[in-house]
Amino acid sequence: MTDVLLFHHAQGLTAGVRALAERMRAAGHVVTAPDLFDGATFDTVEAGVAHARAIGFDAVAERGRAVAETLTSELVYVGWSLGVMSAQALAQTRPGARGAVLMESCLPAEAFGGPWPSGVALQVHGMDADPIFAGEGDLDAARELVASVPGAELFTYPGDVHLFADHGLATYDETAATVLVGRVLGFLADLTPS
Repeated sequence: MTDVLLFHHAQGLTAGVRALAERMRAAGHVVTAPDLFDGATFDTVEAGVAHARAIGFDAVAERGRAVAETLTSELVYVGWSLGVMSAQALAQTRPGARGAVLMESCLPAEAFGGPWPSGVALQVHGMDADPIFAGEGDLDAARELVASVPGAELFTYPGDVHLFADHGLATYDETAATVLVGRVLGFLADLTPS
């Protein structure tokens, strides 16, 4: 059993995000998936990002940090796109982190005070031609970060859509999503104390 804190993407705590949390729970993990948008969900990434901007990105991150403070420090942080901001920040700065899964986004370690903490496992996922992940520099940041972290893994998937693993969205890619979920569950299993 691994304790997981899952942060949703810009479209909110969608049915697809909830389904991922349930898959992790079904595998025996304790998963907290907070709603950082107070129930709001959005039809597009752009609308969700606009909502986060209106709240304030720092305020969204603070909501995530506040949830983390109510949980054990020995967490695996999972961030999905916009949620990577909170997951990566906490994995790098909150003592006790066991690992991080960064899905469809990645920031340079220096964004959170650099370097990646020793002993914190890392897995990054994204589509190789996603205009956001690959086109806005996240893939380059992921390559650099993974190269600096012993044992870290970067998985790219063929395709050019964002949020490909959320089954409730038009961008869903069942083949890639199935592989991603299997890899994430394997990562969590590897971090489960024996």
